[in-house]
Amino acid sequence: MTQKTIKVALAGAGAFGIKHLDGIKNIDGVEVVSLISRDLEKTREVADKYGIAHVTTDLADSLALPELDAVILCTPTQMHAAQSIQCLKAGKHVQVEIPLADSLADAEAVAAVQKETGLVAMVGHTRRFNPSHQYVHNKITAGEFNVQQMDVQTYFFRRTNTNALGQARSWTDHLLWHHAAHTVDLFAYQAGEIVQANAIQGPIHPTLGIAMDMSIQLKSKSGAICTLSLSFNNNGPLGTFFRYIGDSDTYIARYDDLVNGKEEKIDVSQVDVSMNGIELQDREFFAAIREGREPNSSVQSVLPCYRVLHQLEQQLNAAA
Repeated sequence: MTQKTIKVALAGAGAFGIKHLDGIKNIDGVEVVSLISRDLEKTREVADKYGIAHVTTDLADSLALPELDAVILCTPTQMHAAQSIQCLKAGKHVQVEIPLADSLADAEAVAAVQKETGLVAMVGHTRRFNPSHQYVHNKITAGEFNVQQMDVQTYFFRRTNTNALGQARSWTDHLLWHHAAHTVDLFAYQAGEIVQANAIQGPIHPTLGIAMDMSIQLKSKSGAICTLSLSFNNNGPLGTFFRYIGDSDTYIARYDDLVNGKEEKIDVSQVDVSMNGIELQDREFFAAIREGREPNSSVQSVLPCYRVLHQLEQQLNAAA
């Protein structure tokens, strides 16, 4: 795999799938050869725009392509684990968008199949790759910064079942298993193993069947703490905002941008080869395939996050 073009299929031509297609355009030696999504006509439109020859509504059709090396899954959360296993058992490397699964049992099942096959299996924990968070991670690794506290807000205005483009979704999003997963994993990545976790949630939405507001507290082995507030009820500004309070400075990360506690901009343009976290995530996936190694945010390395989410879910269910 060191020289040949990596042939990849992408499943899920929605808002996030398109972000991956845009990122892959900038990566040499990779070709998207198949696009899978549930609406064939809309999928063809996207495929035509990106010059993708093969279009289907069935993942199995793509897995049967003899030239295929890898798959990126941007499908509904509830399909992630089963489809990841399907790809691995077909002998294909797989990158699945966050979350790996919406249960610990399913996450562990994917990890077990990855161990059996030895293939690259990676989860889209994008925060590990955003230049803003990479900058902080590099400071931590160099011994120049230690997290004392992270204060995180994950806010959306999503009272109907729509995606980031305002289009109707075929599945329901989830604050705990999807959006909290970003921060739970990032906190452990930056501050160390999580040893304590607590959660409370607001009322369950009558039609969506999910909590629209949630609060989570975490503590790491190092003694650092994290407070995470999540809401689908917040009418702007939207997104996730991270405040790192440390022993030597304060940083505020907004996706790929970073400022200090005084809102002075920090240049992160030289942290990596791109300012696009999704592209950097994809670059790591393809590099791991070429080099025959475990990627950053591999299925195995993110399992502790899903154990914490499972623990939090048990707490919330017990309090219901």
